[in-house]
Amino acid sequence: MYRIIIFGAGGRAGRAAVAEAVRRGHHVTAVVRKPGAYPDLTGLRVVAGDATDADSVAELAAGHDAAVMAAYDAGARPDAFFAAAAHALVEGLARAGVGRLITLGLAATLELAPGTPLMDAPGFPQEYRPFALAHAAGSAVYRAADTVLDWLIVGPAGDFDHTAAPIGRYAVTAGDVAARVTHADFARALLDEIDTPRHHRTQLGIAGA
Repeated sequence: MYRIIIFGAGGRAGRAAVAEAVRRGHHVTAVVRKPGAYPDLTGLRVVAGDATDADSVAELAAGHDAAVMAAYDAGARPDAFFAAAAHALVEGLARAGVGRLITLGLAATLELAPGTPLMDAPGFPQEYRPFALAHAAGSAVYRAADTVLDWLIVGPAGDFDHTAAPIGRYAVTAGDVAARVTHADFARALLDEIDTPRHHRTQLGIAGA
């Protein structure tokens, strides 16, 4: 049983991670911007916090074993948000003594071949490229960080399936625009990498198996 802090617990991926962590018997701290806006997050600790503020991260994460980063601020510039959050998490979690971080990634930054991310493949929709580059900037912060933090970037191999029923399993794969995974099955992958870590300091794509 672990103590897990989940940033962005009010979003779809965050809620799924909360549900899976609670199902497994972990103690969960759910971090959102406005706790009063989430009355349905019951049976766990719900707190206000800012994943882009290292002091906030350090204060809230103290005493936890692992963290999940699923937050996104739609009102912020993506190129500023993801890099700022990565810097804050690297610093804040280290200060708090948290050893493991699972952060949500994006299929567009998964490599189809060494050095060739999906967003550089022919036919990739260019209107999504700025957001993909913003995600990549955040990933670059983790990769360049001189830290003891055991981080892992986990994203859907293609996209989330918002309508299908969970199947209770998943596959780890490379970028695949046709791949889909439910939020519940994706959450299984996140929590498996906390309960029994198998991948370290890299990026994974998750698909429904």
